[in-house]
This record gives sequence, structure tokens and C-alpha cells, in this order.
Amino acid sequence: MPTRKQLTTFTDDDPPAGADPWVPGQHPEPPPEVVAYDPAWPAVYADLEARIRAVLGARVLEIHHVGSTSVPGLAAKPVIDIDLIVADPDAEDAYIPPLVAAGFVHRIREPWWWGHRMLRLDDPLVHLHVFDFTSPEAVRHRLFRDWLRQHPDDRDRYAAAKNEASAASAALGEHAMEYNARKQDVVREIYARLFAATGLTD
Repeated sequence: MPTRKQLTTFTDDDPPAGADPWVPGQHPEPPPEVVAYDPAWPAVYADLEARIRAVLGARVLEIHHVGSTSVPGLAAKPVIDIDLIVADPDAEDAYIPPLVAAGFVHRIREPWWWGHRMLRLDDPLVHLHVFDFTSPEAVRHRLFRDWLRQHPDDRDRYAAAKNEASAASAALGEHAMEYNARKQDVVREIYARLFAATGLTD
């Protein structure tokens, strides 16, 4: 479990000098357009969780629906974000081949950032993020999700930031990482309120 300091400190996930987070043959793509919340998304996630558990079995320490599609009423890119917690993300042979056999594509490898790997499924569109159980990022994802579920003002503030970032990135032909950077200030403002309200910061 991460410490309070780790939870409330955002570390730089840029690759070290000479490192490339993209698996060979993979590259950034423009993000999908932000759309209205779809009440079918929780059921889509439930089916995906069952499929992942079926191929990985006990390797799944935890699995969670995170990201905007996990927040009722929140506009979102139509991508189901899933956090998968495994014992050792560096032991790729334990979980990546079964997921690839199930249709996922391994796209990102970031061992310097809490062991993060990302796999993508195209139908339905899924980003499967893999972390170990010490990752503060995975815990933050769940805290952010639960906060937005309970605070509609911040949910709507975040939706506005997402729509603005999506429009700007689409106009400039930017990729998903640039889209994320455009909404980062609003995300950090919401986190600051969350951390203070929960007692994680003074």
C-alpha cells in the first residue's frame, strides 16, 4: 500500500533518457472524441472483467473499472479504462501472452513508473493498465473515480475541461498524451480538494 506522501505527490512519468515507453510497432494515436455518458458502460466493464479473470485466474490480485466511463453522468472518451493489479508487472510472461491470446495488444511498457504496462482492446475499445499493489497511481484512480461520483460540481467541471481539451487537441491533430496534458490543471485542482477533504493533506 502506498504512503500518504506517495499518494499526494505526482511523480514524473516521462521515460528516462534513452528509454521508449512504446512497445515496438506501437505509437501514439489521436484520442477519440468525448461523448455523452453511456449507461451501458458498467455492463461492458463487467463482461470485460469476467473475460480477464477467465484468462488470468489467480494472477488477478485486483481489477477495477476506472476513468471517466466509471462515473455515471460524466462525458467521456468511449474507452473503458481498467486497472489490473498483479504481483509483478515486470514478469510479463505471466500475464501478457494470455491477454494477447484474448485479443489485447501490448502497447506501452513503463517499468520506471510503478511498473506500468498498458494493453489495448479494439472491440470494445479498452485500455488495460497494469500496476503492482504498491502503485499510488492505481489508488489515485479509484479515489478520483469515487470523488467524482459523489461530487457533481467537480464532475461537471471535469467534463467541461475534457470537452475543451478534446476540441483543442482535435483541431491541432494532437495525440492522447497532449489531450491529457491540456486537462491536467483541472485534474490536479480536483485532486487537491479530494486530498484535503479526506485528510491525506493538511
